Amino acid sequence: MDNSAPGSHEVPVTPEEPNRTLGIDQWRSDAAVSVLVARTRHVIAVDVGGTGTKAAVVAGDHRGVRAVAQRRRPTRPGGDAVVADVTALISELRAESGQPVDAVGVVVPGIVDEVAGTGVYSANLGWADFPFRDEIRAATGLPTAFGHDVRAGGLAELRQGNARGLADAVIMPIGTGIAAALVLDGRVSSAPGEIGHVDVGHGDPCGCGQTGCVEARASSAAIARRYAERTNRHVDGAADVAARLTAGDTDAAAVWQEAVDALAKGILLLAALLGPRAVVLGGGLALAGPKLTDPLGGRLDELITFQRRPELRLAALGDEAGCLGAALLAIDMLEER
Repeated sequence: MDNSAPGSHEVPVTPEEPNRTLGIDQWRSDAAVSVLVARTRHVIAVDVGGTGTKAAVVAGDHRGVRAVAQRRRPTRPGGDAVVADVTALISELRAESGQPVDAVGVVVPGIVDEVAGTGVYSANLGWADFPFRDEIRAATGLPTAFGHDVRAGGLAELRQGNARGLADAVIMPIGTGIAAALVLDGRVSSAPGEIGHVDVGHGDPCGCGQTGCVEARASSAAIARRYAERTNRHVDGAADVAARLTAGDTDAAAVWQEAVDALAKGILLLAALLGPRAVVLGGGLALAGPKLTDPLGGRLDELITFQRRPELRLAALGDEAGCLGAALLAIDMLEER
């Protein structure tokens, strides 16, 4: 996920990280395992992030998947560069897996038109109205599913993570930015879900050009930046601020509480409009666990009046959700044919 399209948990990548297996198997149900034995499809899933791109060979069907192999590489800006890198990753994984590949699933950040298969806009990654689905399908010769990284990650949490069984929920990854996948009547909506860019009244400027956005105070990037501005001390990220909070740093406590307040007001808006049964928090900030959920729940209790109070849950799939969701998009495409 890039800064223009908030919501992903960024992970460090190296140009040639050794292959490893995605930790997806642990979330499969026993029923899903039996499905894998009975009928297995092989797809290549690609999650294009703001800093790094992950690709994996994934086997399964819409109820359960497992990864066979994975590769990562840095994300280069520009639609043509992304297509070239994605195509190279797909070729490498096809050769390595030794299995016939049925389809490809690709998810990207920014504003996305899933129906047209285009990346409508990404400021940081430098594309506008780029036909990703058609370009990748032409380059690989494989049926290609295309989607948005946050919504795909939400699909994964709904099928195999901590949103499983929920008819109405919000899956909200908090990383460089903040966005949400909206689950309505048991399905992930195609609505943008840009909850990070609603005005919650604090007046601080946001990179999007507005003021008062949730993201301007509550994203991992904003927490680190605001602590550094407040103290003139460098921090490596929101995790560093959380550690200082635990150590009794009053500046860290102030920045953290302001972030919690912005998040709570954003969730209050979701509660008023959608009434989700649960909000599933993901991304880097969710790694704080109770340091985040305890004060956030307390602030929600103060703000909630007539709205249904959503349960707060932590996402199960971590930074693998986007890649897993891309695989599910590809498998769904095949099974709908």
